[in-house]
Amino acid sequence: MSSHKKDLQYMSIVNNILYNKDFLKIKEIEHHGISRYEHSLKVSYYSYKIARILHLDYEQTAVGGLLHDFFLSPDDRTQAERLKSVFTHPKEAVCMAKEHFNLTPKEEDMIRTHMFPINLSVPKYAESWIVSLVDKCVATNEFALKFRFRLKYAYNLFLLFAISIMKI
Repeated sequence: MSSHKKDLQYMSIVNNILYNKDFLKIKEIEHHGISRYEHSLKVSYYSYKIARILHLDYEQTAVGGLLHDFFLSPDDRTQAERLKSVFTHPKEAVCMAKEHFNLTPKEEDMIRTHMFPINLSVPKYAESWIVSLVDKCVATNEFALKFRFRLKYAYNLFLLFAISIMKI
């Protein structure tokens, strides 16, 4: 995704985050088949664009979207640890982001509530809803690309099953 680099306004908002040495560490962490950095960048940029169109606070949306998954985790996590992280990582991301950047209450809300409704923290702001919904759309697309061959296999099995039922 290189279109964000051409958007000078977006880049001026997030530049200090994109080149932060600790934020850059998430480039090494796999997330939905790509790096957590790339995932966060997509969520941030698409959320920013939507917030601009809706005349909302697109600057804070860009920041909240970029930092929504800013937490470090080892590559060798067990499946149980990965599952637990689904519920705990928003709080970890808030702590990490606050440690490195000055967050507004709205940015903090975007990070803390991006996993709603899996987490029960309900977004307080329209911008938080945008980040949460965009995160789900981006993640769904990333999973579809990662598991494309498996989805095609499941689809073909379903078609065979449907055809066999029609013959009865």
